[in-house]
Amino acid sequence: MAIRERLSGNEAVATAMKQINPDVVAAYPITPSTEIPQYFSNFVANGTVSTEFIPVESEHSAMSACIGASAAGGRVMTATSSQGLAYMWEMLNIAAGMRLPIILIDANRAISAPINIHNDHSDSMGARDTGFIQLYCENNQEAYDNTIMAVKIAERAKLPVMVCYDGFITSHSVENILLMEDEEVKNFIGEYTPEEYLLNPDRNISMGPLALQDSFFEFRKQLADAMVESKEIIKEVSSEFAKVTGRNYGLYEKYMLDDAEVGIVILNSSAGTAKDTVDELRAKGVKAGLLKPRAFRPLPYVEITNELKNLKALAIMDKADSINAYSGPLFSEITSAMYTAKLDIPTINYVYGLGGRDVKTDDILTVYEKLLQIASSGKIDQVKHYLNVEE
Repeated sequence: MAIRERLSGNEAVATAMKQINPDVVAAYPITPSTEIPQYFSNFVANGTVSTEFIPVESEHSAMSACIGASAAGGRVMTATSSQGLAYMWEMLNIAAGMRLPIILIDANRAISAPINIHNDHSDSMGARDTGFIQLYCENNQEAYDNTIMAVKIAERAKLPVMVCYDGFITSHSVENILLMEDEEVKNFIGEYTPEEYLLNPDRNISMGPLALQDSFFEFRKQLADAMVESKEIIKEVSSEFAKVTGRNYGLYEKYMLDDAEVGIVILNSSAGTAKDTVDELRAKGVKAGLLKPRAFRPLPYVEITNELKNLKALAIMDKADSINAYSGPLFSEITSAMYTAKLDIPTINYVYGLGGRDVKTDDILTVYEKLLQIASSGKIDQVKHYLNVEE
């Protein structure tokens, strides 16, 4: 039976971690993810979990400890944000390359400089090519649910998973939430029995060895293949989760999109704001809709382009800027997929919300108004826009 609670995003994730009861959690504090290991350390101290909690001296050390524990056969988790994730960068690639099912919770925060402690997606977008599966969450419920599902996804795919949600907006805001019973979580994720691990006395293996010209390419191809295969694993685990909770997740969520003429693609908490805007426009007879990716790694490029094919104008919204003199990362990847699918829709890019700049329904409304102009004229005067920035 579902348990009704009121929790912040960080509390919800720490509660999920308590129910998962991992073998090892290694973490170093950084705003706005600090509360996650803080809450979890209380569960360790009072004996609620049997986890070995390692308070390390840096985020690089946190991921290093996670890699060691996972290689030894443990179920392992950590949490970080922003510069902390950047400090892990070297070890993120190693965790993925060694095919270790580590769970990393990222309370999204802007990357410096200048120093900023508030939300955008520059940290996780910067890490998008490290080999981690990336799941994005609109609200506290999704953060809790994705944390639980991430364990099963990671262990089936043999890939690490990054669960991303908006710092402060989701991490510190309190919302009503439905929790699973402890026993339900335990039964859902099951016991972790890795096929290969360093402490297995019956089989000696080497992990992370030197690989030169004759084998390195093959290792990386296997990693790429695992990411391709993870798409079906995410769908399978989501289906299994729906049977237990009634909450359905896939690779993405579409909202009022089936008959939409103008639409946007947007991640995380801003999707909630955009849904309110869609409702306002629908009440006025405007056929607006949106698509919210849940998985960005793997990128469900075939499925997403198929959902967008009937639009007359599209805006792809990035809460990060690639600083590439062209566009944000979400725009680049989805328009590339559209080109491959021979999908010719007038498409523009909006970079928004950097450093925690507030985004309201009125701001999203200006995006839809621009799309209505493009749908009417069929012309794009400018591809990349910065939303609500002072010139």
